[in-house]
Amino acid sequence: MSITTKALPLVAALAAAFGAGSAFAQETVKIGFTGPLSGGAALYGKNVVNGMEMAIKEINAAGLEVAGKKVKLELVALDDKYAPAEAAINARRLVQQYQSPAVFVPHSGGIYAMQAFNEQEKFIVMAYSSTPKITETGNKLTIRIPPTFNSYIEPFTSYEMKKFGKKVGMLPGDHEYAKNWTQLFGPAWEKAGGTIASNNPMSYNRSADFYSGVSRVLAEKPDVLFVGGPSEPTALVVKQARELGFKGGFLIMDQAKLDEMAKVTGGLAPLEGSIGVLPVSYDERVGPKTFAAAYRKAYGADKDPTTESSYNYTLTHALASAMKLAGTTTDAAAIRAKIGEALTKLPKETNAGEFKGVDAVGGTIVDPLVATVEGGKIKPVNLSELAK
Repeated sequence: MSITTKALPLVAALAAAFGAGSAFAQETVKIGFTGPLSGGAALYGKNVVNGMEMAIKEINAAGLEVAGKKVKLELVALDDKYAPAEAAINARRLVQQYQSPAVFVPHSGGIYAMQAFNEQEKFIVMAYSSTPKITETGNKLTIRIPPTFNSYIEPFTSYEMKKFGKKVGMLPGDHEYAKNWTQLFGPAWEKAGGTIASNNPMSYNRSADFYSGVSRVLAEKPDVLFVGGPSEPTALVVKQARELGFKGGFLIMDQAKLDEMAKVTGGLAPLEGSIGVLPVSYDERVGPKTFAAAYRKAYGADKDPTTESSYNYTLTHALASAMKLAGTTTDAAAIRAKIGEALTKLPKETNAGEFKGVDAVGGTIVDPLVATVEGGKIKPVNLSELAK
């Protein structure tokens, strides 16, 4: 009798605890990422993950409720070493093992590999690549996060030709994204009246010694070098060119970031005459400026945020808001349909990319700022103004 009596308070406490647990139960939704977290492009992949992690922490702290149910987001990040086949394997794992409704991927090769089956397996490809073809395939479960790079080619070409001359040496990476840039850039340069002195793609992800490739291109005496891949190897190419005596300008594809490159080249002086995308740290608009301050608080005062960090941060916020608007965390088509509306409703402080929505084919609507390096300083310029 006494044993039963003493047990009653414990039973009551356990019942209350379980009751409270069910009342506050949360659904956990795993947001997927596959990208390079090792190798030469590891920093690039980590930058994307940092932005996503920041957004998820903010979303969870604020509290997310979808269709009357509390939801907690969790990031599952897998390394694909920049390999499309690995990206596809990771995506299937994320969807089948973790039931991820969306997978973020920051390289075009991986994006194409996932687009081969994402509609059948019903998950959204959150594509961080400016390759135009990504949204020309008609894939209804793809969001292209940055603007297409073809919008950069004509104004970048015009700037470099006027400043340095019409002879270009091409030293792009040999990965899928760089190949896509090269296929459009070469004809555009020639259409503008320029000549291509040489074209020597190199493995930016697997090599740190670019002497032979750079010297081969410089032997043709170009006025401008077309370079691009992840920031660190791109900077090594630039550094090598300067060490070999190159005095011209650099037309830099949008994957590389000038502020990250400057850490490798020993400052902005070796980047004089370059044109590329504007580093987030130099963007004085409300969204980017708020994000930059929060990023440094999260990762260190000496850590500069990048475009891939800020853009993926914003789209993670938009994905969560789209789930709320759609009333579902599992119906990929319904969530995808609400991402454009979600972007338009984001607070300015959360919209780190100044996005204005999503177009009819799944690309974000944004007018980016770009940058030139003049007099050893980064000079912001609106792309639409540069194109005039």
